[in-house]
Amino acid sequence: MGGAGNAKGRFRRPRRSGGAELGAGSALTLPLVDLKRQYLSIKEEIDAALLEGVASTQYILGEELVRFEEEFAGYCGARYCVGVGSGTAAILLALEALGISQGDEVIVPANTFPGSVLPVLRLGATPVLVDCDEETATIDVGAVSAAVGPRTKAVLAVHLYGHPADMDPLEQLCASTGLAIVEDACQAHGARYKGRRAGGLGRIAAFSFYPSKNLGAYGDGGAVTTDDEKLAERIRVLRNLGQSSEYTHGAEGWNERLDTIQAAVLRVKLRYLDDWNALRRRHAGAYEEALKGTGVRTQQTAPWAEHVWHVYAVRTPRREELRSALAAHGIATGMHYPLPLHQQPALAHVDTARGAFPVTEAWASELLSLPMFAELELHEIEQVAGIVAACQATAA
Repeated sequence: MGGAGNAKGRFRRPRRSGGAELGAGSALTLPLVDLKRQYLSIKEEIDAALLEGVASTQYILGEELVRFEEEFAGYCGARYCVGVGSGTAAILLALEALGISQGDEVIVPANTFPGSVLPVLRLGATPVLVDCDEETATIDVGAVSAAVGPRTKAVLAVHLYGHPADMDPLEQLCASTGLAIVEDACQAHGARYKGRRAGGLGRIAAFSFYPSKNLGAYGDGGAVTTDDEKLAERIRVLRNLGQSSEYTHGAEGWNERLDTIQAAVLRVKLRYLDDWNALRRRHAGAYEEALKGTGVRTQQTAPWAEHVWHVYAVRTPRREELRSALAAHGIATGMHYPLPLHQQPALAHVDTARGAFPVTEAWASELLSLPMFAELELHEIEQVAGIVAACQATAA
């Protein structure tokens, strides 16, 4: 399969209007993610791809989708890629293709977005929640080992915020117990674990192309990657209403196809992904340096990981004060995620208890996501860090 090339040297920053600085009372705002800046930096290529996609009239399962699937598979180091309708659909179809069904158990970190676990429930299986690692916030391998039972069929390894889970011990555990390991790589486009990219690490992987992702479409979208030809073919059937051939439905499938026009957009963006991720890493380093001495804690990068910083989350017990201070200066923040899975109303029937996941709950009670996107400027990072320092200093 042909992988996508690096667009090194081709990245163009949009001009800032007027050179005005952010500040209290300013009409300007710094968003959590600025999709307009990204669009303007590649506008000509995106506009051409959109117009060509419309003119082709191949809106469903068209040639641009086939090309994107080949390119993204090559990029991830996987043999196959199947484009689907969303990241949630990618997880659902991956689990269904593995045969997960009523009565089965799937181990899932409590520290993740609900979209990771809802497909487990939709298939009638039971999510078994486990705690996360203190430093990286990814799934705790020891907790996974302790949670394996006779009905366990799979482990969902979430690469949270763009940091890969510790895959080698998870793979060893799954190999010894006959479990499938599924990568939830919805936040980890381009991330590496010991030199290997997310999407080529487990039995099967799920990606989201939600617009704010490191590789985002202009609407919903997702993909599944795998080296298993039978799994890939099964997902192609399931995403297309269960059709094995036209008007022959051999399975109870879903309507979960990735639109061809979205694939055309993703093909353009994939050429820039490595450069954008490099900028995110640079920004994370700048944040880390600027926030030293402020008292906030940051997600740590394991020595075996190449983080892609989909989210830049800090931890502070004074979260609400800090969020208000940043908002007063026109700076947006987020919280990924303030309510862990075991505290979600939709999972009230899952056999868990408050206090069962102390690390997850500590993250959830203190985390605050700061602006992070490739086009972020150094002076903006310095301004954010300055406000953080000033707010934290008031507690001293």
